[in-house]
Amino acid sequence: MTDPLSSSFFPDFGLLLYLEELNKEELNKFKLLLRNETMEPEYCQIPWAAVKKAKREDLANLMSKYYPGEQAWDVALKIFGKMNLKDLCERAKAEINWTTQTMGPEATRAGEAQGDQEAVLGDGTEYRIRIKEKFCIMWDKKCLLGEPQDFCHEIAQKGRELLEHLFDVDVKTGEQPQTVVLQGAPGVGKTTLVRKAMFEWAQGNLYQQRFTYVFYLNAREINQLRERSFVQMISKDWPSTEGPIERIMSQPSSLLFIVDSFDELNFAFEEPEFALCEDWTQVHPVSFLMSSLLRKVMLPESSLLVTTRLTASKKLKPLLKSQRSVELLGMSEDAREEYIYQCFEDKKRALQAFGSLRNSEMVFSMCRVPLVCRVICTGLEQQMEKGVTLTCKTTTALFTCYISSLFTPVDGSCPSLPNQTQLRSLCHLAAKAVWTMTYVFYRENLRKHGLTKSDVSIFLDLNILQKDTEYENCYVFTHLHIQEFFAAMFYMLKDSGETGNHFFQSFEDLKLLLESSSYTDPHLTQIKCFLFGLLNEGLVKQLEGTFNCKMSLEIKQKILQWMEILGNSDYFPSRLGFLELFHYLYETQDEAFISQAMRYFQKVVINICGKVHLLVSSFCLKHCRCLQTIKLSVTVEYEKKMFNSSPSAETWQRDGGRITHCWQDLCSVLHTNEHLRELDLCHSNLDKLAMKTFYQELRHPNCKLQKLLLRFISFPDGCQDISDSLTHNRNLMHLNLKGSDIGDNGVKSLCEALKHPECKLQNLSLESCGLTVAGCEDLSLALISNKRLTHLCLADNILGDGGVKLMSDALKHPQCTLQSLVLRRCHFTSLSSEHLSSSLLCNKSLTHLDLGSNRVQDDGVKLLCDVFRHPRCNLQDLELMGCVLTSACCLDLSSAVLNNRNLRSLDLGNNDLQDDGVKILLEALRHPNCNIQRLGLKYCGLTSLCCQDLSSMLSSNQRLIKINLTQNTLGCEGIGKLCEVLKSPECKLQVLGLCKEAFDEEAQKLLEAVGGGNPHLVIKHDCDDHNEEDGSWWRCF
Repeated sequence: MTDPLSSSFFPDFGLLLYLEELNKEELNKFKLLLRNETMEPEYCQIPWAAVKKAKREDLANLMSKYYPGEQAWDVALKIFGKMNLKDLCERAKAEINWTTQTMGPEATRAGEAQGDQEAVLGDGTEYRIRIKEKFCIMWDKKCLLGEPQDFCHEIAQKGRELLEHLFDVDVKTGEQPQTVVLQGAPGVGKTTLVRKAMFEWAQGNLYQQRFTYVFYLNAREINQLRERSFVQMISKDWPSTEGPIERIMSQPSSLLFIVDSFDELNFAFEEPEFALCEDWTQVHPVSFLMSSLLRKVMLPESSLLVTTRLTASKKLKPLLKSQRSVELLGMSEDAREEYIYQCFEDKKRALQAFGSLRNSEMVFSMCRVPLVCRVICTGLEQQMEKGVTLTCKTTTALFTCYISSLFTPVDGSCPSLPNQTQLRSLCHLAAKAVWTMTYVFYRENLRKHGLTKSDVSIFLDLNILQKDTEYENCYVFTHLHIQEFFAAMFYMLKDSGETGNHFFQSFEDLKLLLESSSYTDPHLTQIKCFLFGLLNEGLVKQLEGTFNCKMSLEIKQKILQWMEILGNSDYFPSRLGFLELFHYLYETQDEAFISQAMRYFQKVVINICGKVHLLVSSFCLKHCRCLQTIKLSVTVEYEKKMFNSSPSAETWQRDGGRITHCWQDLCSVLHTNEHLRELDLCHSNLDKLAMKTFYQELRHPNCKLQKLLLRFISFPDGCQDISDSLTHNRNLMHLNLKGSDIGDNGVKSLCEALKHPECKLQNLSLESCGLTVAGCEDLSLALISNKRLTHLCLADNILGDGGVKLMSDALKHPQCTLQSLVLRRCHFTSLSSEHLSSSLLCNKSLTHLDLGSNRVQDDGVKLLCDVFRHPRCNLQDLELMGCVLTSACCLDLSSAVLNNRNLRSLDLGNNDLQDDGVKILLEALRHPNCNIQRLGLKYCGLTSLCCQDLSSMLSSNQRLIKINLTQNTLGCEGIGKLCEVLKSPECKLQVLGLCKEAFDEEAQKLLEAVGGGNPHLVIKHDCDDHNEEDGSWWRCF
């Protein structure tokens, strides 16, 4: 008796799996042996014509049709034996036996006796078998652009472990996710993976303890549905032998719904949540049902697995209550190498192509996606066929080669070329679709864009468009990048003629495209890359020859006009970053155009965190001739990968010196750009070789750099090289080494340079550099011999009272010309006040002193104030923030303010002065002899009780223009008193430091009214992140 499972499972499904294991040569041999196979008399032989042209799937179906039951499998096993495929035979026989045993005699009896069918109704066996059959057949239909055989299966196999852990309990929260979003670039394998999940579940290998039933919902199929109930939507693959599907809906927690290609759904998802549907039996528009499912209004206990492109993540996220997001990154470097070799029959060409791609980091990174890798390899093969030098610097160049290859005659037959109208219609369709994130087209969409059935046939034959084999009336571009390429061409063709009689649409506005950014409009990033790439005249000529059309380069002038606006904008680079702009400019490979485009920019800010970033930055910066300032950051990721202090020989050998070459190019800007005056190289850990390159350029005689910031930099060889640079570069006047931890030894080297007569340094910041008393000894000697250094910042170093004494001794020396000294957070006490006091009397140049965040205390201030009152004291700016002061010192401060006519700025923030102490100060500020212009009283314990005195002082003081009152509890009553005088024309205040949001609604209204009535007054929160070494809050305004 025939086993019903064997007769259903193997001819329809298992046979196809085994036929797929045959290579092309083996498959042809199998067909020949099948032709000669003798069957039982009751069975007909398969027509040879059908066998000859049959693909694997068709062959399995033919054998099932002509040799029903076990006969088809018997024939296959016999032929496998003749082909000496012993392993294949043994595995197949073992699987047949295993299947028969695991399904048991109940399944056999179900096939024999109709009366016993009730016993197995609803156990899910038939549904699983149908799913296995369906998703086995689906696999190979997704291989586009001639992918190597079985590559989809390889990707799916590698994703098995990922699938197993998608719904694991979160180790941090202890919660099991109900919704998982699988996101990634187009073609990276999302659909392959979830179809693998369906197949593995049906086989009993995945989610067996978690989900009783899994349902697959594909966007392309859903888009073609109108109104129905949700239960009708998921019933398509449900066998009638399983009984009513409604019975399984009563246990939604055991159900998983896979929503594949969310980004292709043509729904706005704008329905209010209260109007959504809970009942899965009610008939509604399909968009309504999908919104209800995703928002967990319908079947909230069920689980969801949603796949989407990264560009649609922003649209999906608001619909989901909570989610676990997993990104598919594509092929690893080793997988890419293997794939590239599979794309070429000639091994020499494969080696040449891989070497060329490996040298182009940008293009090689795009090869993570198999289909893109195939396109790129085809483009390279085209170059090889023409005998030209391989170039793969840009994706535009390679895609141009690929597109051109589609129009190349094959076997003597020349494909039909689209005419101008057809090409423009396709480009118009592509551009609009990219803007609206539409990736699937139906006949209606094509007709609206003027593409007839014959037009579509041309693009289908050229492999530019592809008809979906699973879902009726669906058309797609063979890859999203192909769509984006033709979308970019739309803007090139648009200038050379009209695209048709239609109203102007927003996506046609080039300015809108240019103003988009990868953060706000990630779906437009690649089209912009292609658009800039098509500004290359060589590529334009190649496409003109391919399409026999005229493309306009007038768009270059429009882009240059936009660049001028961008360069003069106060808001750049807030929306579009320089790194993104450099990516686009690099794509042009047009040095003259880059020079023109970047002439409007005087400053660039770049964060390099990868090889591609270094590549595009080094290329573009060489042509930014008008730059005056570069702010550059090399992040940790970049350091580990590229500037490792001990890279293995293999790494450098594979790299081929590309990283070093790019870094040399970037550093060469120091001497090739005659306008460059400032470089801020921060948060970087460059190795010896990188630093050596940098120093060589810094010492170049043509280097005009005046200001150098090396903040949070590690110096592999200490400070000797930077010290040498100070004596070689006569233009360098400002050096900031904040956070570089050079220590006392580094300071010793710097001091040697400071003593050198060729050193022109005027401003030196050693904030948080690990200095101690020992470093102060070298510095004090350098200050005496160097007559050019005027500004010194030693903040955040443990100098102590001993270190301050050494610095004070240097200040006493008549040859010391220091004008500004910052000793913030230097861990000294009131004992240092005596040393500082005596030096201030002797020093005639010092005008700015910052003693903030040290325990100066009231006693220390008293000693200092005795000096401040002296007519020989020239101090103008004094910072005493966080010095542990109380109201007890305010009388001394008041006396100093009245008697010192030079003092302009006084910052007393973060001290417990309270209302009583501040009232004493305010009394002094009302005096006509007081010249204070800036006063800092942040977080001084003030209340509304001092506001009347504040108001009185503001109305009478004609010199005070800035005051900081943030983090004081002034209350609505106090704000009311201040606002009265602030509105008065007698008040000369220009900046008031206050956080409006810290007050109640009534007080906020009063402050808003002041802003409207006094246009000269700025009310804003103070700035904590000071750019200046002296830390003055008022410099932020």
